[in-house]
Amino acid sequence: MGNYLNPGNSGFEAILKSHYVDKTGFISLINRTIGTKQMLTCVSRPRRFGKSFAAQTLCAYYDKTCDSSRLFHHLTIAKDPQYTKHLNPYDVIYLDMTGIIGETDPSNIAPYIKRNIVHELTAAYPDLEVSESFLSTLIHAAASAGNRFVMIIDEWDAPIRETKNNPHAKRAYLEFLRTLFKNSSATSQIFAAVYMTGILPIKKDGSQSAISDFMEFSILDPGRYAEYTGFTENEVRSLCDAYQMNFSEAKDWYDGYSFDQLNSVYNPYSIMSAMHSRKYKSYWKKTSAAEALLTYIDMDEEGLQDDIVKMISGEEIDVDTETFDNDFETIKNKDDVLTLLIHLGYLAYREDGQGIGTVRIPNKEVRIEFNKILRRGKHTKLLDLIHKSDELLKKTIHGDADAVAQEIAMVHDSNYAPQFYNDEQALRTAVRYAYITCVDQYNKIEELPSGHGCADLVYIPKKRSALPAMVIELKWNKTASAAIAQIKDRNYPAVLKDFGSEIILVGINYDEKTKLHSCMIEKII
Repeated sequence: MGNYLNPGNSGFEAILKSHYVDKTGFISLINRTIGTKQMLTCVSRPRRFGKSFAAQTLCAYYDKTCDSSRLFHHLTIAKDPQYTKHLNPYDVIYLDMTGIIGETDPSNIAPYIKRNIVHELTAAYPDLEVSESFLSTLIHAAASAGNRFVMIIDEWDAPIRETKNNPHAKRAYLEFLRTLFKNSSATSQIFAAVYMTGILPIKKDGSQSAISDFMEFSILDPGRYAEYTGFTENEVRSLCDAYQMNFSEAKDWYDGYSFDQLNSVYNPYSIMSAMHSRKYKSYWKKTSAAEALLTYIDMDEEGLQDDIVKMISGEEIDVDTETFDNDFETIKNKDDVLTLLIHLGYLAYREDGQGIGTVRIPNKEVRIEFNKILRRGKHTKLLDLIHKSDELLKKTIHGDADAVAQEIAMVHDSNYAPQFYNDEQALRTAVRYAYITCVDQYNKIEELPSGHGCADLVYIPKKRSALPAMVIELKWNKTASAAIAQIKDRNYPAVLKDFGSEIILVGINYDEKTKLHSCMIEKII
């Protein structure tokens, strides 16, 4: 067992000792590519979406120095007709690029990898003919082994991310990958299959990928890997049952990513963290990517900050993902920033089937992180909006109806809300922006069934909060008092009957003729 050659199955065995969600079906997809023209696979997805778990699973399955049948016999992959054929017959070359860049100078990555692989190959095959050419040495090694290699590269793009200020090191690393995978004759002699994981798709060189022969499956279009990209809704339900956790809360906190034919995808790390700690909260970790996000938001490319406020309030934003160069520094426009945020997992992407895509903040966990970031940066306009929203919440709680009407009118006149009201939905958008500060402290529910109808907006304080609940009803060309009357007549507060604290009723009306907002506030216990 080595660090680079045949790492064994201990990593996957440790994974199985936890409450393992069976994702081994993806191995069948790799098995189908072995020895074919499609043997090069790159699967990119955000941090905390199980990339390293997948890499360790493949090491355990293919590595010929161990018998992993006891680990896999009860899992989905065992149903594959090719299961036994590809179980543990290969030499595996495994590269954990995050670990490697911590062990050597970035400019020395390729020589370091070559030196260590050759060292372990000669230990395994003492008669190996070592050539000055790394590629030739690998060809000889495959001949000595009597079988081609399976190569697994985890976090392939880590050197790209970490050498952004060292273009020479980046070029040298990409040239190393080209040497391995662009020579179709040599590549087919050395490798039975190659599997790479990363956050970013393969780096573009001009308009083409730097290693164009790879089949790519990204978070934008995971294709047949979609069900293995995160946890599905059924898998989360099963986990909640096993851990006796509330599924509805899990969905509220962590659902929100979606792909074709798969409407609900959950972040595996967050779900498992919540199960193990038995607590729903944000498990987003502070990373260099998070710091980069703050930098990009501060740039405010083409009104990016305004769009982020809209997304925090619940809107979706159009995006063109085609111009992104698959790196952290070649940012040309707002669409590039939004596309990067999709790859980092901060935004969820949806395509309409005609090449037009939209992005949104996927769930409560990520929305909270955005809100934290907005309060930290140089966002003068955003901070002004947030401070106004803070004041609006205070005035609402204190029952200052006139001040609330004025604040909502100011938001309507800003760049965030629709500039021209044409229906009650436009008014609702303005109200969502006005109460944007509630993201931190409230659970917001729109069209909440209660009493004898649906309340327009209900804000329910998060646990351990002394804040009152709020029921907001909107009217168009009527009166604020009519809105309050509807709340009472239809008994919208009924849904909060077990809330056990103060409830504020807010009626808001917009008069199309006078262009004025009006507000009425009442409190009930």
